[in-house]
Amino acid sequence: MTMPSSPKRTAARTKPPTPAPGHRARRPWTLSKAAVNGALVLTTLYTLLPLGWLLTAAAKNTADLLGGNSLTASNFHLGQNLHDLATTDGGIYVRWYLNSLLYAGIGAALCAFVCICAGYAFEVYAFRGKEKLFGLVLLGVLVPTTALALPMYLLASKVGIVNTFWSVFIPSLVNPFGVYLARVFCAGYVPGEVLEAARVDGASELRTFWSIGLKMVMPGFVTVFLFQFTAIWNSFFLPLVMLSNNRLFPVSLGLYAWNTQTHAEPTFYPLVVTGSLLAVIPLVVAFVVLQRHWKAGLTAGSVK
Repeated sequence: MTMPSSPKRTAARTKPPTPAPGHRARRPWTLSKAAVNGALVLTTLYTLLPLGWLLTAAAKNTADLLGGNSLTASNFHLGQNLHDLATTDGGIYVRWYLNSLLYAGIGAALCAFVCICAGYAFEVYAFRGKEKLFGLVLLGVLVPTTALALPMYLLASKVGIVNTFWSVFIPSLVNPFGVYLARVFCAGYVPGEVLEAARVDGASELRTFWSIGLKMVMPGFVTVFLFQFTAIWNSFFLPLVMLSNNRLFPVSLGLYAWNTQTHAEPTFYPLVVTGSLLAVIPLVVAFVVLQRHWKAGLTAGSVK
């Protein structure tokens, strides 16, 4: 009859072999700190190169731009370019800029509010067919906006608002992805206990949302606002389909219209480049001013 091996013998058999003298253990392969930093620097330079080109090219005249001297520090004509930009075609660029601020600013604010209301309703209330309706909202996220431009044009034509401010403004109030984000933020920021306490104290549902829910989910509101502001500001295809009056153009479509004339009129080159530089400013300002709120909102969404 065999005797069971003792724990000491078992431990001795399972002990890993001792490396031979002079044998060096293989270390896991890792990138050096210098290589990682170098890759990050190259990536940053690659990302900032278009912006750097835009900053220098905006101060060049037509001859420098066509001659390939846009990255040089000489021949500074930014003041003249800004003057020409403000006076060409009766100052139409200023009108385009104001149009974009109206489309993007008011449209993004109203869209964010609508999305927060919808997300709050989906998260807080229980009603028949809620998840199926929310599935329809998620299905809307999968549909590209360019595919909706022609149906929206036909609807706007039936209503009679084609080539008006409303034909671009009203479609910007709907954002299925914003509704999804709003529901996620409401789930992470609005505790059910707080809402129940407000109801016990006699607050109506509307007052509970306005005084408690909306304030709690304000980082989500700012996040949706920034996403929609960027989308509307950079929108091009919908205004191209809806508008024919150039006084209603946003700045993106207006610069495109000028760019199509550069082959016949090369003097439009500095106007397009300088106008593109000014068009970046509202996006940078919005993200810098609201960065504290949208960073908090993105963190909450990731935790949820």
